[in-house]
Amino acid sequence: MFYVYVIQSIRFPEKIYIGITCDVMKRIDTHNAGGSLYTAPYKPWHLIVYTCFKDEKKARQFEKYLKSGSGRAFAKKRLL
Repeated sequence: MFYVYVIQSIRFPEKIYIGITCDVMKRIDTHNAGGSLYTAPYKPWHLIVYTCFKDEKKARQFEKYLKSGSGRAFAKKRLL
């Protein structure tokens, strides 16, 4: 299974990160441990939402959409 997830910085609530993984909780632990260069300065993070996909291609397409302008607007309006 593939998961597209949205996390939000606790210290900097305006910072949102969208990613893809096979293990959501392990990936959030990595973000909170400073294991990602982009997210390290804004830790700690908490999970907002995740969506599960059987097909990796569809998961990557959804991640790409959420990272687009209209996808970010959708996430801000419907998910946050």
